Amino acid sequence: MKKNITLLSLVIIALISFNSCVQDDDLVFTAQEPAEGINFSNTFLDEYVLTVAASNNIGERFTWDDANFEVPTNVTYELENSVLGDFTDATSLGTTDGNELGVTIGQMLGFAEAAGLDNDPDTEQPNTGSLFFRVKAFIGTEGLETFSNVQTITVVLPEIVLGGGGIEIAEWGVVGSGYNDWGGAGPDGIFYTTDSPDVIVSYVTLIDGQIKFRTNNDWGSGDDLGDAGLDGVLDQDPDNNINVTAGDYKITINTNDNSYTMESYSWGIVGSGYNDWGGAGPDAKLYYDYTTDTFKVSAMLLDGEIKFRSNNDWGSGDDLGDAGLDGVLDQDADNNIVVTEGHYLITVNFNTNEYSIVEADVWGIVGSGFNDWGGAGPDFALTEIQENIFYGDVATLVDGEIKFRSNNDWGSGDDLGDAGLDGFLDQDADNNITVTAGLYRIRVDLNDNSYQLNKVQ
Repeated sequence: MKKNITLLSLVIIALISFNSCVQDDDLVFTAQEPAEGINFSNTFLDEYVLTVAASNNIGERFTWDDANFEVPTNVTYELENSVLGDFTDATSLGTTDGNELGVTIGQMLGFAEAAGLDNDPDTEQPNTGSLFFRVKAFIGTEGLETFSNVQTITVVLPEIVLGGGGIEIAEWGVVGSGYNDWGGAGPDGIFYTTDSPDVIVSYVTLIDGQIKFRTNNDWGSGDDLGDAGLDGVLDQDPDNNINVTAGDYKITINTNDNSYTMESYSWGIVGSGYNDWGGAGPDAKLYYDYTTDTFKVSAMLLDGEIKFRSNNDWGSGDDLGDAGLDGVLDQDADNNIVVTEGHYLITVNFNTNEYSIVEADVWGIVGSGFNDWGGAGPDFALTEIQENIFYGDVATLVDGEIKFRSNNDWGSGDDLGDAGLDGFLDQDADNNITVTAGLYRIRVDLNDNSYQLNKVQ
C-alpha cells in the first residue's frame, strides 16, 4: 500500500511540474509606451557657425539616454531633422541600435539652405536661423514608438568676405648644398612678399649643408648674399655661406637693411587619426600656398582624432584644435577633432585660424624605390598646393623604380609613370621611373602631366 501511495505522489508532483512549465511558456510581455520621453545627453552650443570649408567636420554628435519600453527587447533609434519645426517634413539622418549619431556641418548647411538662409550680403535672406532635431525610438519595423523633445539649434552662416592677400613670388631665393646642391638639383627655394614692402619670407625644408641667397636663380646677377660675420645681417663678404642643419625653417629677410632671421617652423597634423599622437612617425607637414595665404596638406587619415601642432613638438605649447566645432582653431580644453578614414586636403589660415578638412584625391609615390609597391606602408603623399599642382619634400628614396598613383590604390586606375622619360607622365606600358638612393624634392603638375624629381643629396 505504501508503494502505491509513493507512486501516486510522484505522478502528482510530475503533473504539477509539467503544468508549471506550460504556464511559464505562456508568459506574455506587453510593451508599454515610456512614461518619460528620451532625453538628449550631449551639451549643445549657443550657436553653430557653418562654413563650406568645414563641410566634412562633425557639426554635432547627438547622444541620448535609453528608451524604456518595459520589455526585454531590442530598440532602434532614428535621428530626424525638420526645417519647418513640426516634423511634417521630417528627414531621417540615420538609424542605430546605439545612443549616438553625428551630423556634419555639410548636412547642416543643406538644412540651412532649405530653411532659406544664405551668406550672401547682397541678398535679403537672413544668415542666422534655427534647425530642429529629435530622436525616434521604436520596436521592430512598425512597432510601438516614442520621441524625444524637439531640440532647436541656432545656426549662423558667416557673410562672404571677398578679397585677396596680394602676395607674390619675390626675386630672391634660397640656394646651397643645404637646399638644391647650389642650383644643380632644381630651382632655388622661393621667397614671398608680405604686407610689409621691405620684408620677404620663405618656408623651406633644408638638409645638412650650407646656404645663401641669390636673385632670379642666377649667379651672374651678382646679387648673392650670405652672412660672413654671423651677425644676422647679410653681406657679400668672402666665406659668407651659412651653415644649416636638416629641418623645416621660416626665413625672413628685410631687404631694406639686409637683416634676416631663421627659425624652426612647421605646422602639422598629429593624432590617433594620423600618427598615433606622434608615436608612429612625424606629423603630416603643412605646405604654404601663397595664392591663398594658407597652409595645406594632403593626407590619408584614419578613424580617430587629430589636432595641429608646431614643430612636431608638444612642448612648444602651439597645439590647436576645435572645441567649438565651428571651423575655427583654438587652444580650449577637449579640442580634438574627430575624423573618419579617408583621403583629405586640409587647409589652415593662420591669419584667422579658420580651417577645413575636405575629401580629395591624394597623389603619392609608390614603388620598389620607396615602399615596396605599397607592401611596406602607405605611399609618400604629395600635397595639392594649387589646383592639380602637387609638392613633396624631402622624400627618401632607395635604388629601384617608382611611379605615382592616387589614394594608395591600384584599383583607381590613376597610376602614372614616364615611359618616354621625357618629363611627362603617362599610362603607357613599362612606364616605371628608375631612381637611385637619395633625398628628393618632387613636383607634379596634372594640368599638363609634367613632373620634376630633383635629387638634392
